[in-house]
Amino acid sequence: MFNNIQPVVLFGYAASVIIAVSLMMSSIVKLRTINLVGAMLFSGYGLVIRAYPVFLLNGFITLVDVYYLLQIFGGKEYFRILEVGTNTEYLKYFLKFHEKEITKFIPNFIFEPNYKYHVMFVLRDTIPAGLVCSEYLDDDCIYMKLDYAIPGYRDFKMGKYVFEEILKKKKIKKIYSDPGNKKHEQYLKRMGFVKASLNSKPVYCLNISS
Repeated sequence: MFNNIQPVVLFGYAASVIIAVSLMMSSIVKLRTINLVGAMLFSGYGLVIRAYPVFLLNGFITLVDVYYLLQIFGGKEYFRILEVGTNTEYLKYFLKFHEKEITKFIPNFIFEPNYKYHVMFVLRDTIPAGLVCSEYLDDDCIYMKLDYAIPGYRDFKMGKYVFEEILKKKKIKKIYSDPGNKKHEQYLKRMGFVKASLNSKPVYCLNISS
């Protein structure tokens, strides 16, 4: 089928497929990164065949992707924290809406707040990108019941921002967390958590340096 097709045309097909694949990504970072590769290739294809509108359009898309990736990875203040009460309607709605996926990552999570509970949404602009629910065990020690990021924001620095910026400012020195499923366990390890035990229960622990 492809025997009589010129290599440059196959190159164009490949670039088109890469762009199409990028649009299927739920992760914003993956979408931008894959789309960047596809746009660069398609821009080159347009230049080779002298289809200058194709070259210019995809060159522009390349610049847009680069700009937003730099914003994501280079921005120091990409996230904001919104602390909320444990009985707010939006919190209940968020937990219900994402219940299936939360259970997949942290099967043992049950929202049973008490006076020691602390809840905060992690916002990207005004969009809730994630939710962190913790219980204070001591003034400088918390048990993180839930650390959930919605699919589009899982490649961001949200976890690092929460642990190193926000909780550190609150003078938290130690964080415990349930292992969750394998993906969540891998995430905890990337964040610097290590295996530990709490009341004879296997958990992960992160010590935050002052």
